[in-house]
Amino acid sequence: MKTIKFLILSIMLISFYNCEDDGPDLQDIQSVTVEDLHAPQEGGQGQPISGQFTKFDFETGSETNSENDWDIAFRGTSIIVNGGISLGTNDEPERTGDAGVYIFNGTMAEMVVVDTSLITQDSSEGYAIASGSGNGWYTYTGPPTYLISPTPGKILVFRTRDGKYAKMEILSYYLGAPENPDAFSDPSRYYTFNYVYQPNEGVTDFE
Repeated sequence: MKTIKFLILSIMLISFYNCEDDGPDLQDIQSVTVEDLHAPQEGGQGQPISGQFTKFDFETGSETNSENDWDIAFRGTSIIVNGGISLGTNDEPERTGDAGVYIFNGTMAEMVVVDTSLITQDSSEGYAIASGSGNGWYTYTGPPTYLISPTPGKILVFRTRDGKYAKMEILSYYLGAPENPDAFSDPSRYYTFNYVYQPNEGVTDFE
């Protein structure tokens, strides 16, 4: 009888320690495609730029009007993060989180582990994703086509407002993501992009 009790107690202890070793269950990584996220702006071409930024939340995969629960925001070709401080442009939202970003040169598949030492935030000196053709995510062709095209091999790697991670590849800046866009007939400032979201806090890989 004592032997049976000892065996039962041993099994219970082993099961307890195994449960302790397993740790918390990890959530699945999310792969999402966002189509035609509109990012209008007013002004430009020598005039002061203004207009509300379109805020986006990686966790929900959707646009948001929240003052706090957003990770990145779009206006025209500008992309800001909810971290750092405002550049001071018109209608720019206050930063209330700890988001940051860097640009990885390669493909989405090659971007496997976040290098946290490269992450920067918006500042009074400029946005973490630099503006201008060839400086950040896009290239402007100029005449005769006047197209804004995502620069191949530029993957945006984000720390979210609450310390999680996402990687993003912008596919198109034109409504409907046409294969051969026409700047004169296809409406612009409509982002289509793929992103992968790592929902587990402190986990920096996408595998």
